[in-house]
Amino acid sequence: MNIILLGPPGAGKGTQASFIVELKKVPHISTGDIFRQNIKEGTKLGVEAQSYMDKGLLVPDEVVVKLVEDRLNWQDTKGGFMLDGFPRTLTQAEALEEALSKIQKRIDVVLNIAVDANLLIDRITGRRICKNCGATLHAKYNPPSKEGVCDKCAGALYQRDDDKEETVKKRLVEYESKTQPLIDFYRQKGVLVNIDGQRGIKEVAQEIFEALKQ
Repeated sequence: MNIILLGPPGAGKGTQASFIVELKKVPHISTGDIFRQNIKEGTKLGVEAQSYMDKGLLVPDEVVVKLVEDRLNWQDTKGGFMLDGFPRTLTQAEALEEALSKIQKRIDVVLNIAVDANLLIDRITGRRICKNCGATLHAKYNPPSKEGVCDKCAGALYQRDDDKEETVKKRLVEYESKTQPLIDFYRQKGVLVNIDGQRGIKEVAQEIFEALKQ
């Protein structure tokens, strides 16, 4: 099964991605991982992507699509794959359709984890990271025993700049503007399944399980 996982920052995609990969036995493909691997191996596409990143520029869609297309030709995708973090825009989605048609593949289902913006802000701004061991806690939903101190290693907890309210709001607005056309695109193709991401992890996982059974 070929799957795309969509969802705004804070929707719990990482947690559910692990569940999906285990359930369907398919590789978890993210553009971040593809970039890192190609750059590490010094491939032609990796060098090209690095040249943009070194200048502080976004890697153009054309290069991103080529990297993804190359990854989808690997042997481990024969039985299916799950794309996470790609496509991000309608242009990328259209390019992906063209790339898949070349290798006689198609997207079977697009899982869109939907969460109210206010809840997302609450989830993200409450995150606290340990400077020492990297553990993640939450000021409201999973608070440390002692404020500002990690339960695992007693390291200092901090809030990432990306998790501050002003930044989170900007990220959500950007996500909404770029992703809504994408959602409409896959809805028209009849492969979009909206998942209620406002419930607990197990409930969300069960809804995804039911969607993937169909």
